[in-house]
Amino acid sequence: MSIILITGAAGIVGTMLRPRLARADRALRLLDVAAMTAGPGEEVIQASATDLAAMTEACRGADAVIHLAGISGEASWAEIRDLNIEGGYVAFEAARRAEVPRVIFASSNHAVGYTPRGDFPVKDYAFPAPDTYYGVSKVATEGLAALYHHRYGLDTICIRILTCFPKPPDRRSLSTWLSPDDAGRLFEACLTAPDPGFRVVFGVSANTRGGFVSLDEARALGYEPKDDAEVYAAEILAEDPDRDTPDEDVPELRYLGGSFALPGYDAPLS
Repeated sequence: MSIILITGAAGIVGTMLRPRLARADRALRLLDVAAMTAGPGEEVIQASATDLAAMTEACRGADAVIHLAGISGEASWAEIRDLNIEGGYVAFEAARRAEVPRVIFASSNHAVGYTPRGDFPVKDYAFPAPDTYYGVSKVATEGLAALYHHRYGLDTICIRILTCFPKPPDRRSLSTWLSPDDAGRLFEACLTAPDPGFRVVFGVSANTRGGFVSLDEARALGYEPKDDAEVYAAEILAEDPDRDTPDEDVPELRYLGGSFALPGYDAPLS
């Protein structure tokens, strides 16, 4: 039986992935600081993903780590550094120490959030253009993924996730939504692709209004998206005050990172 360790398993993405990655021949080992209740085929570990000793022990016997833990939006530099960047190091180092062969890291489109609309679709392995400290943490951890592959031989896959929620929350997400079922398909492809090496892929569904990013590398791993945010379009646009404004004139649609690339996310001066 294979064992998959999922960090940050109590979060939005972790909660969606649990039933979608469940298999009769697979055990899910769920790690989070939050309390959880184990379901069939699951084991819960209440610990911090920044605790190297706890993480190394949690990795024992695992076949892969899915690293989701961390702050899932912008925060102060100290918080991002201590939780996201340190947590990224701990995930890869714990996997190395416990001889786990594969780590799948939940990166983000915010690693390249300042990519302008004129450069869409953003290419796989696009050079970093982070839009926030949060985006910087994803770039840093992608760097760790490359290091741990090239130096230590781990298979490491970084998924630059776009907008992963049960349903698309706004106009931008009609283009950037990654549905729960497609998230399950993508992570399953990353778990089962033979000898992937080091990869950086985008995570998005087959949205009618897509075209923001490349899916070539994700498809090369075996991912084929099936869902489309367009089924929510009428509902979302009915509440959008800019619904009659062309996409290129909407500030939140000028860059891949959406509002994260706008002045509202400037760090305070004191």
